[in-house]
Amino acid sequence: MSGDFTDDLALILEAAQEAGALARDIRRKGLEVEYKADDNSPVTNADLAADRLLTERLRQARPDYGWLSEETADAKERLACRRIFVVDPIDGTRAFLRGRPWWSVAIAVVEDGLPIAGAVFAPEVGELYGAALGQGATRNGEAIRHSAITGLEDCRMVGDPIVFGHWSWPTPWPAMRIEQRSSTAYRMCLVAAGEFDAAVAPVRKSDWDVAAGDLIAREAGCFVGDHNGLGFRYNLARPSQASLICATPGLAPLILERVSHIGAAN
Repeated sequence: MSGDFTDDLALILEAAQEAGALARDIRRKGLEVEYKADDNSPVTNADLAADRLLTERLRQARPDYGWLSEETADAKERLACRRIFVVDPIDGTRAFLRGRPWWSVAIAVVEDGLPIAGAVFAPEVGELYGAALGQGATRNGEAIRHSAITGLEDCRMVGDPIVFGHWSWPTPWPAMRIEQRSSTAYRMCLVAAGEFDAAVAPVRKSDWDVAAGDLIAREAGCFVGDHNGLGFRYNLARPSQASLICATPGLAPLILERVSHIGAAN
């Protein structure tokens, strides 16, 4: 199975663009919004329609792959599959609802717990990111690479400014250029492309938030892992990661030193 990473990448790149176009078209016509019972997060008719499109498109093409999606009830049968799709039909739904451009469609193919192909499509900004294991990362077909930054002072951090200014940090963060982007996958891609230098989220992230961006960022030379410096494993019984650190190799150890106190129970 290990020789067809490129075929899987081509499949998910095309599917991500189809789902993004569908979601954008539905938003133009009018959105219907509900709120999930478990966490009160919004879900729209566009999220659900994109999920249906991706389910049909991807599972028909790869019927032997397992399935994990934010908008599909989790089926534990995926745990027995060597390969699975990990899908977020609309990552950054709140931005999508507010008419902001920072949402994306994120799709990964995971084999034996690790991503081997990843696609992230941000329709409103016209950016399509992709990576296959061992083949580098691209944006709109052009190779991308992380920045050369090595110091936290004045670095470009993508995240929540309120988090970095919170009183509870043992060592206050230095002055940084911090900007928010709603889609976690898109944040990771921006670090991979050198537009930002790091993305830090000291809270638990679902597999569908990070799997595609994980491979894209690592193929661009970035560090990706949790606050303990551990890389991510996917397709486990609990499909989530304790936290997210995505950074240039120069910044990663400096960030990990500051976040090592975070409890793993979150």
